[in-house]
Amino acid sequence: MATVSCPERSRQLLVLSCPGLWPAWPFLPLARRTRGGLECGLLCDLLGMVNKPGLRATVYFCNLFQLPETLEQFQELPKETFDTPEEVFDAGWRVD
Repeated sequence: MATVSCPERSRQLLVLSCPGLWPAWPFLPLARRTRGGLECGLLCDLLGMVNKPGLRATVYFCNLFQLPETLEQFQELPKETFDTPEEVFDAGWRVD
């Protein structure tokens, strides 16, 4: 439920934390604006897909149109790992 003080944060955290809401499951496209431009990233529901826990808050530097051929190659991509969806949001990542 969105709060009055920060509905965008609440909405983002809801989607980041609920893979059932991801329109391109098992992936969730993300974007982060930086001074250098725009970064693309993906969350991947590895727990729901292959029962691999611990990576639900990991942003892989990739987009849906450039996915590697295998899951192993995907997991080797550069990434940022966070502990919680809140940390993903606080690092500037937004649902794209």
